[in-house]
This record gives sequence, C-alpha cells and structure tokens, in this order.
Amino acid sequence: MEHGITMQDDAKDQLRSGLQEMGLDLSPEQQESLLDYLSLLQKWNQAFNLSGVRNPGEMLSRHLLDSLTLVPWITGSRLLDVGTGPGLPGIPLAICYPQMRFDLLDSNGKKTRFVFQAALQLGLRNVQAHHLRVEQFQPESTVDMIVCRAFSSLRDLAELTRHLAQPEHTRLLAMKGLYPEAELAELPADVELVRAERVEVPGDAAERHLIELKFK
Repeated sequence: MEHGITMQDDAKDQLRSGLQEMGLDLSPEQQESLLDYLSLLQKWNQAFNLSGVRNPGEMLSRHLLDSLTLVPWITGSRLLDVGTGPGLPGIPLAICYPQMRFDLLDSNGKKTRFVFQAALQLGLRNVQAHHLRVEQFQPESTVDMIVCRAFSSLRDLAELTRHLAQPEHTRLLAMKGLYPEAELAELPADVELVRAERVEVPGDAAERHLIELKFK
C-alpha cells in the first residue's frame, strides 16, 4: 500500500514539475483527472495492450506531457482526434478544455471501448468516442481543429480529412518526431503550412515537432 502511495506521489510530482517546465497552469482537479486517466490506461494496458509503453514514468512523459504540448495551439469549439488510440491526445486535451467538444476516432474497437469507459469514469461529458475510420465520419457541424498523433503521413492526413475541413478555417495539427521535410514537400497543392515548431517534452529527449496546416 505504501509503495502505491509513493508511486502516486511520484506521478503527482512528475506531472507538476512537467507542467511548470512547459509553462502550463492547470487546476488541481485537472491534474488529478490526468493522473486518474493515466492510472486507467495502465490498468487496461495490462489486459488489452493499448500502448507499447509500460513504465508509469515513461507513460506520464510520452503520453500525458507529450499530448499537453498541444495545449497552447488549441482553438475553436470542436476538435476531432483522428487515430486517437487509447485517447491520445484527445482525453488530456478534453480535461484541459472542458468547454470544447471532442470527437475521438479510431478503427480499433478495443481502443475506442477504453476511450468510452475512460470518459465515463472521468466524467468527461465533452468527449465522444467513435469506432470508425476517418473516411466514414460525417459530423453535423464544422470541425475547428483536427489533431493526430502518429497517424500516417501529412499528405494522407490531408486527403483523409478533406471532407471534414472548411477552407481557411479548419486547422490540421499533426504531432511529429523529426521535422517532416519530405512530407511537407508532398502536401496537396491546396494545403499550406501555417506553422511548424519544435517542442520539448519534459522527461523525454526524443525530438518532437508540431505541424499546423490548413486548406486554402
């Protein structure tokens, strides 16, 4: 029992320290929700293999803090997370932006079942899980942002989400490792780069870039 409390305290300290390093100010309740999500992910991961990352400290850095690098970039009222897997980055972002609507899509049924259950247990009424391929998704209103983490090439992302994007309005936000120079060179003619920045993830030395695109 004491060991469990120590691990939880370690996670709290790691999260608090990471947020401070990233310049993010989240309420104690939001931080608690993020840790509750991480705990659920660890528990389900043992049975359903939702993530290849097993170590709790690595999970916090490579999943939670990595997802939170998007926080300063988020705008609008409706966000679509394509290929969300076990809810990344959608669930951490939904915790940070309770006033926004989040649609989390994945073609893997066990992962969307986890997303549904996690949203239910965390009381995230702004999250909807969809067991669908992105080509099948037909929302009834405009999507302001489309985010993806480890989902295909930038060209494929643009082509697969074209029917969801409103030109000059909807932003595509892709999380990448190394700067994707070759992928940017292959973008469709009607897609332009808005900005690209290198971001630092506390506790993870791997290179990270955020790429923002829009349709002309």
